[in-house]
Amino acid sequence: MLTACLAFAAVAALLTITPGVDTMLVLRSTVTGGRRAGLLASTGVVTGLLCWAMTSAVGLTALLAASRVAFDVLRIAGACYLLWLGVRALWTARRGRRDPAEPAQTRTSGLTAFRTGLTTNLLNPKVGVFYMSLLPQFVPDGASMFWTSVLFAAVHAAESLLWLVLIVAAAAAARRTLARPTVKRRLQQLTGAAFVAFGLRLATEH
Repeated sequence: MLTACLAFAAVAALLTITPGVDTMLVLRSTVTGGRRAGLLASTGVVTGLLCWAMTSAVGLTALLAASRVAFDVLRIAGACYLLWLGVRALWTARRGRRDPAEPAQTRTSGLTAFRTGLTTNLLNPKVGVFYMSLLPQFVPDGASMFWTSVLFAAVHAAESLLWLVLIVAAAAAARRTLARPTVKRRLQQLTGAAFVAFGLRLATEH
C-alpha cells in the first residue's frame, strides 16, 4: 500500500504543479483581495477536489463519464463560467478599476473567493474523470477501492493545498509590486485571457 500511495503521490504532484485554472484563479484572488482571499480561494478549490473524489469513490463519476449528455452539459456550464470570469477580468482591466464584485479584504471578498474556487472546480468535469480513471490504476489488489480512493484523494488534496498556499505566499509577498495599477492591469489581462482560453478549450474538447 505504501508503494502504491507514493507512486500516486508522485503522479498527482506533477499534475498539481502544472499551471492551470486553479493556479491562475488563486493568483488573481491574492492580488485583488489579499492573502485571506487567496487562501479561501485555495480552500474552495481543494473542497471541490474532495467533492469530486468522494463522488468518484462511490461511482457517481463513472455514471457521468458514461453519459455523454451529462458530461457535455457540465462541460459547457464550466466553459461558460470560465468565459464569464475571463471577460469580466478583461473588462475590469480595460476600465482600469477594481472589479466591484471583488472588494478589498472583507468578509464578502473572502466568501466570494471561496465560492469562486469551489464553483470553478466543480464545473470542470475533467477533474471527475481524472479521479475515476487515475485512482483505480494505483489501488493494490485486494485493497478496498472506496477507502483507498479516499486515501489517495486526501493525498492529492494535501498536495494541492500545499502548492496553492505557496502560490498565495509568493503572490502576497510580491503584492505591493503586483498591485501597482499598471502591473495589476497587465495581470488582469493575463488572467482574463487565460480564463477565456481555458473556457474555449473546455468548450471545444471532445
